[in-house]
Amino acid sequence: MTHNKIIFRSLIVLFFFAVNVNAQEVLTIENAVKIALENNYEIKIASNNSLISKTNVTSGNAGMLPKATATIVDNNGIQNLSQTRADGTVTTLNNGKSSNLNYGVGLDWTIFDGFKMFAKLDQLKELQKLGEAQLKMTIITKISDVNATYFDLVQQQQQLAALDTTIVISNQRLNLAQNRFSIGKASKLEVLNAQVDLNTDKVALLRQKELYANTKIVLNQILARDVKTDFNVVDSITVDSTLLLPQLTELAEKQNPQLEAQIINRKVAELQLKQIKGTRYPTVRLNTGYNFSESQSSLGFTTESSARGLNYGFSASLNLFDGFAQNRNEQIAKIQIDNSKLAFDQQNEQLYSQLATSYQTYMTNLELIDLEEKNEAIANQNLNITLDKFKIGTITTLEFRTAQLNYVNAKVRYSNAQFQAKLSEIALKELAGTISF
Repeated sequence: MTHNKIIFRSLIVLFFFAVNVNAQEVLTIENAVKIALENNYEIKIASNNSLISKTNVTSGNAGMLPKATATIVDNNGIQNLSQTRADGTVTTLNNGKSSNLNYGVGLDWTIFDGFKMFAKLDQLKELQKLGEAQLKMTIITKISDVNATYFDLVQQQQQLAALDTTIVISNQRLNLAQNRFSIGKASKLEVLNAQVDLNTDKVALLRQKELYANTKIVLNQILARDVKTDFNVVDSITVDSTLLLPQLTELAEKQNPQLEAQIINRKVAELQLKQIKGTRYPTVRLNTGYNFSESQSSLGFTTESSARGLNYGFSASLNLFDGFAQNRNEQIAKIQIDNSKLAFDQQNEQLYSQLATSYQTYMTNLELIDLEEKNEAIANQNLNITLDKFKIGTITTLEFRTAQLNYVNAKVRYSNAQFQAKLSEIALKELAGTISF
């Protein structure tokens, strides 16, 4: 069989592989991200937590609004009564009934508490921002997971195609060996070696298919959909080779959600100290109410009475001494502010370090893509030459097998280089807070 026929049959295998891919759902990375944003449980939980923080930002929750209370108290009793008056007259009554009914509305309003309520409202607003930053952090992390798993599937799909190609070549080698054996130009050993190598390639293909299927399950799990959902991914990896470290650093300083969270935590700690210091000032409250009362008694000078009316007033209180708790609370709050500053500095340095190392890895992987692409072309050329020589019997089966494996390994390394570069790109965009979602 000529070299052109072998290539033709290889193309046929790849064609049917592509047809099989198109017969199933082709999941794009954009659709995968969209599904994750809609379904992922961690994103949903973080979204609900952010909504809670937003709901908490109210004047009433900060203590700025008055509190109105409606009350009703109804007491009844049955008693055996005995009364002795000043003139010595004794009055008794068995099963005497009495009742006392009080109801009304009251209003209590703290009009000054040392500005604590204003600091509390500002703190609630910062906590809302913190919830939004944590939501963004969760989304970016999950979208990074989606991207990494998705492009892992892409490179695995490429490896499956490479293994399919090498099986076609191994089949042709076995056919050649059998033909040569039948006409007495090769030994049985050559046929057996060709069969063993073909079986080895089939085992590698099965292992790769298993890994591919398991990675599909992982991606379906991240997307929070039925893990049995079958799909295929695109057949190529496009790496953004235009990333620059200064621009990434500038974006990270503004948009990195972890750094943003540390900045907000520091503001929250400062507002907490402001609230604690407010305890040094007096607290002034206004109160008013309108009450009704009715009482009845079977025995006594007054058997029935009722009253209704308005009451109002104010109260003020000032903490004079609390066992030095005020000083202790302020000291602790100041330490917490210091800790928040240290945490920010630590996060900042860690961010710069991660950016620098990830960028170096990114640049190396870009160079590896070019190198492995050239290696694949060389390995392909070498395989073609070796195949021609093998057909005319000028090289051994071992040399042919070596060239075949070198070709497969070159294709796998090229695919893996693209994948690793894509992972570096994803990591940099995650640190810079610019990953697309």
